[in-house]
Amino acid sequence: MVGQHLFAGFAGLQITDEFARYMREAKIGNVILFAHNVGTASQLASLCADLQKLVMDATGYPAFIAIDQEGGVVSRLGQDCAIVPSAMGIAASGNIENAYAAGLITGRELHAMGVNFNLAPVADVNSNPQNPVIGVRSYGENTQVVARFSCAMMRGLTDGGVLSCAKHFPGHGDTAVDSHIGLPLVDKPLDVLLESDLVPFQALIHAGIPGVMSTHILFPQIEQDRIPATMSRKIMTDLLKERMGFHGLVLSDCMMMGAIADHYGTVKGMTEAIKAGVDLVFASHSAKLAAEASRSMMEELREGRINSAELLASTEKILRYKAGLTPPDPAELSCVGSAEHRRQVEAMYEQSLTSVNLPKGGLPPPGDKPLFVGCLPYLPTQASSPNAGSVSFHEAMRLRFGGDAVSMTENPDWEEIARIAALAPGHSCIVIGTYNAHLRRGQLDIVKALASSGIPVICIALRNPYDLADLPMGVSGIAAYAYNNSSLNAVARLLSGDIRAFGVLPVRLKG
Repeated sequence: MVGQHLFAGFAGLQITDEFARYMREAKIGNVILFAHNVGTASQLASLCADLQKLVMDATGYPAFIAIDQEGGVVSRLGQDCAIVPSAMGIAASGNIENAYAAGLITGRELHAMGVNFNLAPVADVNSNPQNPVIGVRSYGENTQVVARFSCAMMRGLTDGGVLSCAKHFPGHGDTAVDSHIGLPLVDKPLDVLLESDLVPFQALIHAGIPGVMSTHILFPQIEQDRIPATMSRKIMTDLLKERMGFHGLVLSDCMMMGAIADHYGTVKGMTEAIKAGVDLVFASHSAKLAAEASRSMMEELREGRINSAELLASTEKILRYKAGLTPPDPAELSCVGSAEHRRQVEAMYEQSLTSVNLPKGGLPPPGDKPLFVGCLPYLPTQASSPNAGSVSFHEAMRLRFGGDAVSMTENPDWEEIARIAALAPGHSCIVIGTYNAHLRRGQLDIVKALASSGIPVICIALRNPYDLADLPMGVSGIAAYAYNNSSLNAVARLLSGDIRAFGVLPVRLKG
């Protein structure tokens, strides 16, 4: 019974002996996968089949196999799959059908490979531009837009054959601290939350979302004890289940994140989350810790500190959802990364492109000798996918248009800025790709230095559009919302004049 409430993960493309041993010993019922578990579509399908056999043999029940396949900046799948845009890019297209299609494509491909639980959509309202972890993962700052688009993606995932999960309850959008490394605090009263951050979650609950994931944030005006939402019965039971009427699966965010591990301890945090009313708790990178949590939970049960009737009801709920799972058909694999899926996805990326501060004549052309400047994608948060070095904005654009390309660091100092600015003379146009420049201000200083050259400058925001809030006069801005091959293809088509940027910003830019 206890094992059904646990998720564990491992590193590698195949099941490790250590992982299998802990799964069998503790009868752990569920697995979470990350990019380090994913090679090709056929490899992932084989791995998921092996995981199902392992869990079925150990527990007698099928496994939830979960993944964070949000799209865009949080994507765990490989390049042979169709990777949909980030939520904010989808919202920028203004077409709610894109949100449904993104869910449907993602759901179909996951189901074909054996993944049955997608930890999406993100229902956070990104109202804080300084938010280091959500940003483009959110559909924006308007509660109704977030509600409508997240509900549409949920319907797509459902029709695609996988369970979905709204995260991060009761809202991670208004914080400047990343819960992967710190313990954020949101000092809002409940009546304000009900009119803001909780609006999308309530809409998703009414729409029948199967899962809701907690966040490791302190909400002192709801929970007076210094414990985060994940460990708070007032939030996970009294608010989510009783006041908001959620009867589905309550999931924790990873309990190995700094907000829990550094302040409370992973094992204690997992046990306390179960007491708070969470159904499924995650030790995302350690079956050993999940097994330790299992022993802790059984001790708490024996001592009467975990309500046995409540835990049994939670277990029965988990098994009801598992009974509704459908195994993949090998023939489904043909849909993964199919030409039709890729066509739809490319159109979404193109429709998301958003212009800011364009001159009357429109976007300046690259000309015969453009200069492309950019940094490689780095990991601004541990939630991002580790794709550093796999794609280069400036090199991709140079290969497409000719000219020169130069790399900048993620936060250039004045010496680097001067060196790059000295390269500007003689070029027909300068195109600079920024990546969270609003949080790495050295990138914006390079934009300003290049703007003083008198050469036309285009700034492409390859993650958060907030980079475009402080553009110098005359600099044209384009929000692309993602840094991957699909977004770069869309940007290249825009620069070449094949398409135009018709997207609408889902957030306000405050200069």
